[in-house]
Amino acid sequence: MPSAKLKGFLDANHIKYVCIEHSPAFTAQEIASIAQISGRTLAKTVMFFIDDRLAMAVVPAAMRVSLSHLKELAHGSVITLANEQEFRDAFPDCETGAMPPFGSLYHMPVYIDTRLCDGDIVFNAGSHRELIRMEFADFEKIVRPIAGRFAVPSEDLVATAG
Repeated sequence: MPSAKLKGFLDANHIKYVCIEHSPAFTAQEIASIAQISGRTLAKTVMFFIDDRLAMAVVPAAMRVSLSHLKELAHGSVITLANEQEFRDAFPDCETGAMPPFGSLYHMPVYIDTRLCDGDIVFNAGSHRELIRMEFADFEKIVRPIAGRFAVPSEDLVATAG
């Protein structure tokens, strides 16, 4: 079952969604393989700081965040990736690393790569054993993410942006 907070939010907003259970998996590529979902459709949430404020970046599972592109989209001075210790307490109802891309539930902005902005979106539901699939239009309506192009293939990963 998805986190109670997420399920309550979706139900209160009359959003149609499907829960997908799978065996425990911890990386986006593992999850995509086990759940038989394309790495281009499965969304992974990457936590980062923009000028010392925690935020979410949502990219296709098969891609990585380019910090320099994200910095431009977010209009920040300093962008850094957050480690699990830095964001774990912000998601008390989720397993570490399995947070859904719903910044409004956790008081933080959401930046989404435009490659995920069509059709359905699939994402972690708060655990390493469950996903939610829903229409992107519904996701956009209730999350109101800031969309831009900031994901790159793994081999093009930009490691830092000061």
